[in-house]
Amino acid sequence: MNANKRQHGAAAAFTLLELILVMVILSTVLALAGPSLRGFFASRKIDDTAATILAFTQYARSQAISEGIIYRLNFDVTERTYWLTSWQSGAFQKLKAEFGQVFTFPKDIDIELESVDEDETEVFLEFTPQGTVTAGTVRLLDRSGNVLEVTCPTMTESFAIVEPEEGYQSYAKYSSRKSR
Repeated sequence: MNANKRQHGAAAAFTLLELILVMVILSTVLALAGPSLRGFFASRKIDDTAATILAFTQYARSQAISEGIIYRLNFDVTERTYWLTSWQSGAFQKLKAEFGQVFTFPKDIDIELESVDEDETEVFLEFTPQGTVTAGTVRLLDRSGNVLEVTCPTMTESFAIVEPEEGYQSYAKYSSRKSR
């Protein structure tokens, strides 16, 4: 009976040769799939950046309404940065919360801004206590040719992420492409 138990236990175990063969097969599959996964992660950057910009617009609009003050989503296309400010003590000041940090666009994403507001030194989207917003567009372009827009067609609607139709024309006054 002991001999039967030993044989049954030996049959259930893997040999070193079988484990090495499995490792070779897995390594080959990963080597073949690796280059195609690189493009997947690069395309996620544009989606993540668009989602972040959308979150900023939603936060700014809701805070402007609830606090009764003007919020701005500011852009610097030459520095490739964006941040939120609010009207405090007679001037626009960076927020003290997490959204007040200066965020940087990824290096391989170009930015175009259309129909944004501007004053002497700043380019921005504005959010008022009445719930109105700047009807503008933040267009993000990656090196693979993917394009996403965070856009608001009218001042009473909310921002949304859309893919522009093929063959779109850029009318952007502010673009990170021009500043490079």
